[in-house]
Amino acid sequence: MVAGLVVLSILDRQSSASRRSAPADRYRGAQTLVVHVVDGDTIDVDLPDGRSPRTRIRLWGVDCPEIAHGAGSAAAHFGPEAAEFTRRALLNRIVTLELEPVRPPRDRHGRLLAYVRLPNAEETFNETLLRTGHAYADSRFAHEFRGQFAEAERDARHDRRGLWRDVRPEQMPRWRRAAGLRGSERKSIAAPDRR
Repeated sequence: MVAGLVVLSILDRQSSASRRSAPADRYRGAQTLVVHVVDGDTIDVDLPDGRSPRTRIRLWGVDCPEIAHGAGSAAAHFGPEAAEFTRRALLNRIVTLELEPVRPPRDRHGRLLAYVRLPNAEETFNETLLRTGHAYADSRFAHEFRGQFAEAERDARHDRRGLWRDVRPEQMPRWRRAAGLRGSERKSIAAPDRR
């Protein structure tokens, strides 16, 4: 009887794994319409997801400042600007979805983790957010563009683009403050360039 339960448990895990991986395959390389922009790094696309007619996408490898979500919440520094930038760039546009080859495709909130690319774009929109200073390179999780995204953020920070023009360390996301900044980065954030 114990052996039977072990076999059933193994089969159930394999079945669950195949159910989780099957949907990812249909998203990989899919071209779809962006139908809603939630905030700077979260969008909805016109692809069914289970019972929902849309799929919620979390742009992978970046973290945009938060916008106010409901009564009593306040927007983070540069959150509304990041959301508006994404809205102007992506809303009602066709994008191609790119997924990490080895990472589970969803975050803990059930959002599909993806890079999105506009037609004929040389870089993902995720990287564009970093180059323009509308997002932080999210170093909490490994991904294939981690080094490239960190470099894009460094360039934006050096040139004081977007949020890097006047962000103070206490305005950064908690994870970013916890990760710390090297001495030269602290100076470049704390003391604006007066050229």
